[in-house]
Amino acid sequence: MTGDPNFWNDRENAEKVLQKIKKKHEKLDPWQDIRNEFQETKDLYTLAREENDQSFTDEIEENLQSLEQKVEHYQNLDLFSDKFDENDAFITIHSGAGGTEACDWVSMLYRMYTRYCENSQFSYEILDLLEAEGGMKSVTIQVTGSYAFGYLKGETGIHRLVRISPFDSSKRRHTSFASVYCSPLIEDEIEVEVKPEDIRIDTYRASGAGGQHVNKTDSAVRITHLETGIVVQCQNERSQHKNKATAMKVLKSRLYEHYQEQMEEEHEKHAEEKKDIAWGHQIRSYVFHPYNMVKDHRTNHQVGNVQAVMDGQIDDFIDAYLKWRLMEKG
Repeated sequence: MTGDPNFWNDRENAEKVLQKIKKKHEKLDPWQDIRNEFQETKDLYTLAREENDQSFTDEIEENLQSLEQKVEHYQNLDLFSDKFDENDAFITIHSGAGGTEACDWVSMLYRMYTRYCENSQFSYEILDLLEAEGGMKSVTIQVTGSYAFGYLKGETGIHRLVRISPFDSSKRRHTSFASVYCSPLIEDEIEVEVKPEDIRIDTYRASGAGGQHVNKTDSAVRITHLETGIVVQCQNERSQHKNKATAMKVLKSRLYEHYQEQMEEEHEKHAEEKKDIAWGHQIRSYVFHPYNMVKDHRTNHQVGNVQAVMDGQIDDFIDAYLKWRLMEKG
């Protein structure tokens, strides 16, 4: 196909084809590498056994452990079957019940996800940030990397925090909530029609992490979709035009997910996964007191090292969710 003399006549289509080929290689090449590494380790084991040489034992064990981790990682890629699993992702975190506590909780979750991105070699960028007393009222980030949405889609839902409040002089236990919404970055794969009469666009002066240069003009953009009530914001660029373009991408992504959920709910009204995302329907609890535990209420996966989770070590929760979701689909 790429050898066709007319292949580059349509440059845009050619680049899409090359991108698809690249993604196929990203999926298949690691298995070839694993096969080669296994054969090398097998040959080393055979040699050590024939020579009765114990000095290779540690190297062989290390190789096998490394191979086991790689196999588990790439097996998880087979769990990605949704249309946009390979895409980049938007994550929006909103504070819920809990006031200052909840705003601090948003900051903690933001740190958890950005640490996860750093550990997973994903890059991220703040698109919108609304600061508040104690932390953040809301924040939206774009996560860039292979299968970013596939890995993070299960984070959508209500996250519950239980701890002794650092803001309470009486040192009482508080419960806080924050909502997390993850949606795929959709470029030109599908058409999501947004008519001018369907939205309201507001501009305002940016604040927060954007820096002083964005505060002098009304460069920040807020778009409200009137039918669904979905609101998206962007303030990370100096240009109002660029912020509007980015906000429209986020809106189309959210609308696609919204309409997809509507269609699925019509067919799966009794599916456990389709519970309303509302206060009281938390998907995961993070308990700092009176004991240490993080538990996902869908998969029942739980760990006792809360600090490790808050440092971005959420891979086990993501893996458990992907396997659980595959079973739910049947």
